[in-house]
Amino acid sequence: MTHRYRISSRIRFTLFVVLVILLITTCANFALGLNTANSATYIEYTQVEVMSGDTLWSIAETYMDDDSDIRRSVYELCKINDITASQLQAGMTLLVPVN
Repeated sequence: MTHRYRISSRIRFTLFVVLVILLITTCANFALGLNTANSATYIEYTQVEVMSGDTLWSIAETYMDDDSDIRRSVYELCKINDITASQLQAGMTLLVPVN
């Protein structure tokens, strides 16, 4: 004699299935160690005085890695120093990451 279960509320059943899948995913995440955070990398900076005729592009070319994207390097310089390219003036001191 087999007893068949009847789903009385599709919404409750769907919610139950979603919660079970979420629980299984969370447990698998913890079990596999996917929740471990990487430690922050230490970035060393150097101070560079802006000379007449310098641009963010030329400073980035001088101090950044050869294999890095120059546009990304200019963006990072602007972000680190809280400036835009138009605000760059001779005599300013910029923090430049040393790679």
